[in-house]
Amino acid sequence: MNIALDMMGGDYAPLEAVKGIALFVDGADKAVQLTLIGDQHAVTDLLNEHQVPLSNITIVHSEQVIGMHEHPTKALKEKPQSSISIGFQLLASGKVDAFISAGNTGAMMVGALFTIKAIDGVSRPTIGAYMPRENGTLGLLLDAGINADCKPENLVQFGVLGSLYAEHILGIPNPKVGLVNVGEEEGKGNLLAKETYGLLKENKHINFIGNIEGRDILIDKADVMVCEGFTGNVLLKMAESVYNIVQRRGIHDEHFDRFNFEVYGGVPVLGVAKPVIIGHGISHAVAFKNMIMTAERMIEKELMQKMVEVFAEQKALQ
Repeated sequence: MNIALDMMGGDYAPLEAVKGIALFVDGADKAVQLTLIGDQHAVTDLLNEHQVPLSNITIVHSEQVIGMHEHPTKALKEKPQSSISIGFQLLASGKVDAFISAGNTGAMMVGALFTIKAIDGVSRPTIGAYMPRENGTLGLLLDAGINADCKPENLVQFGVLGSLYAEHILGIPNPKVGLVNVGEEEGKGNLLAKETYGLLKENKHINFIGNIEGRDILIDKADVMVCEGFTGNVLLKMAESVYNIVQRRGIHDEHFDRFNFEVYGGVPVLGVAKPVIIGHGISHAVAFKNMIMTAERMIEKELMQKMVEVFAEQKALQ
């Protein structure tokens, strides 16, 4: 397998990306080909400085960088030699099997949607957020902010995509899917929630357990928590603030330490045809290492093919 990394994306590029690669290579039990896209001279110097073996590494030079605050569509069009643009070109042509970046999130989403394309049958790809639960496991919240306005069928697709990811990548058998709502009883919530509930209940590809409330997000009630991106992003930012408060107050607790979302690396764009992983702009070495490991698992488990099969089956039944 061949995994491509944008070496110029993120606040600490390319240093932290190289340090993350060093961590990954040191702990890898099998050879994974890495394609590093960025300033060839700078990346090569850092690889040598950190004594990273070059046997399974290819460097692709990029002359341009898309800044964190540039307009995504405009930047991709005007900067075809940027590290993000080249990464999607390589992924679309089949020269690499996955693409990772901690750079401009909007550019990564635009690239994923318009270069890689959505899986047939998926109306809106999504990104999620990991929710650290009190029992030490992770839950997956979908959508985390890219789909602020949704239709019921979008939320149902998030549930299906999240279930497949939770089962095959997080290792949760028959993951429980819950609909984030203002009450547990069927019939609660706004028009979106009420209509979505019925569709989730009818879907045979998920283990729907009903409505969940805000107090259920951090306990082991639902493995996949479905909502539109407006609510999801509020929940994500609230969870991030918990970690910031704990850090400021000097509180050391195993559970709250897991609210450092950098530990999990990045989140995949679920619903597109090939593995694309977006990292936080402040990603450090551990985050990059974990993003590579997530991409590796997605390729090994043939996750995208499993998603294609499920949505093809659903389409055939319509």
